[in-house]
Amino acid sequence: MRSIVFSNYVAKDVRRLGATIDVEHSNIKFMGNLMLNLWDCGGQDGFVENYLTHQRAHVFGSVAVLIFVFDIESREFAADVISYSNIIRALAECSPSAKVFILIHKMDLVQTRLRQQLFEERAEYIRAASEQFRDSVEFFPTSIWDQSLYKAWTQVIYFLIPNAGSIEGLLKMLAEVIDARELILYERTTCLMVTHVTRGLERENPFHDRFERISSILKTHKQSMAKHTGIPAGSANFAEMQIKTGRFMFFITRLTENTNLAASIPPSEQVFNAARVNIALVRPRFAELDVASKPRLGMQQAFEKGAEGWGEGG
Repeated sequence: MRSIVFSNYVAKDVRRLGATIDVEHSNIKFMGNLMLNLWDCGGQDGFVENYLTHQRAHVFGSVAVLIFVFDIESREFAADVISYSNIIRALAECSPSAKVFILIHKMDLVQTRLRQQLFEERAEYIRAASEQFRDSVEFFPTSIWDQSLYKAWTQVIYFLIPNAGSIEGLLKMLAEVIDARELILYERTTCLMVTHVTRGLERENPFHDRFERISSILKTHKQSMAKHTGIPAGSANFAEMQIKTGRFMFFITRLTENTNLAASIPPSEQVFNAARVNIALVRPRFAELDVASKPRLGMQQAFEKGAEGWGEGG
């Protein structure tokens, strides 16, 4: 999971990765100077017991976000929830202001007609064990085989960006100036959506997962460029992509050193060209917001099972 989002792996490649052993640390630069301090914790019983006893303050101190992953196929769900409950108590003791996200993973292995019902049942059971976090905990059904991972991680990242509101405000003004139906801001390295602005009839767009689909398309395009150019996937980027139809025009362009901007506008060459010019003019203002970002507390993950240890299906 972590490798797909942050290391440009594709789903079929994660089968080659081993299980997470103890705690794996990663420092990932995001949106300029926002440093994500990821702690990927192996979920084997021995490691969890060690986190809760000998490393309790070390693992659960100064946590901004805890992401707990439940395997939908687990035959010991009740035991998993008990383990989660113990971890939640440690988090409440050491980092009471932390945000908790729950990923119910490998949902692709559940029959389509049963997925929503099973997800809701598991989510309610887990919420009941979330103690002081029960009203704020967020749940996401995920799989490495679709764009659901991007939706979950987009919410995590949005929570961690300290000036997301300022970025949104500037995007709203820009959308009005260029008459954009929708503006979507993506982080360049991970292709995760940072935030978006939707206007007018576009609010009725039936494709609610379009942001995550674009993330997946951008990531696949980066991997394709890396394959054909020899450039590392993490460094492969493009200057601009354009799509023009009779119903809308769409382009993705570099906005700052760390972000790409996707714009959906009316089908007019005049509006299209004016939008590109205005985006170029506003780049310095967005660059200031990049630089102004001040990271929150280090981000730590506590996985019920090490994501890289999950084989086929998830």
